[in-house]
Amino acid sequence: MILVLSLFPGIGLLDYAFELEGFCVVRGPDLLWGGDIRRFNPPNGRFDGVIGGPPCQIFSRMRHLNPRAGKKHGDLIPEFLRCVAQAKPNWFLMENVPEAPVPQIAGYLVTARMVTDVEVGGITSRSRRFSFGTRGLDCQRFQVETRALWPYPEPAVLAGGGGRAVPVRLGGTGKRKKTIDGRRHGPHTGPRAPVAVMLHAQGLPENFFEDCPLTIEGQRHGLGNGVPIPMGRAVARAVKKAIGYD
Repeated sequence: MILVLSLFPGIGLLDYAFELEGFCVVRGPDLLWGGDIRRFNPPNGRFDGVIGGPPCQIFSRMRHLNPRAGKKHGDLIPEFLRCVAQAKPNWFLMENVPEAPVPQIAGYLVTARMVTDVEVGGITSRSRRFSFGTRGLDCQRFQVETRALWPYPEPAVLAGGGGRAVPVRLGGTGKRKKTIDGRRHGPHTGPRAPVAVMLHAQGLPENFFEDCPLTIEGQRHGLGNGVPIPMGRAVARAVKKAIGYD
């Protein structure tokens, strides 16, 4: 069994993907559930690995449109690094936007890979950088397998309620591509997508939020900040191979 500590778990989409690939995941504190990583001190030597995606707003492209983006919580990557240094796992994996810095921790060799959901079996255009660090292993063994790229990905799910549907013309026929709810749309469908559409885009079952205490707004926010399940599973498989567990 591979015991993993998850930092900044949110609604647990990256955790869920790792669990589906056979990892045992223990979730750390998260603001969504009233926790604060700044008060968290993980035990030394108890976890094989640490995974997590610190808030990305301060590094996202949206900061160019909204100068206040990310100001509420600031840069929490140093807290991720602090917890990894304290826990001293054999390896760690950090997920973030492409513009975020690659983490560096004393004693770890680190490599970074860009992954797009649609190239690993998903249906959206979401791209994320995964930084993988190891102690005593070749970090270059971390390789995410890709598939044939579907040329018409759905928009990435956003924390504000999902991307607007964009019509795509297929092969010069003049016909517009159907969106994932099966209906044809014009240039956009409004600022918010239904939760059911967002669940589908993220690779989740319809009943994922069954008995969940979150409001609809909370569900949208959690989905928009999460890693699509196909992307998470592809990365989890890459970690297993890198650490020689597969």
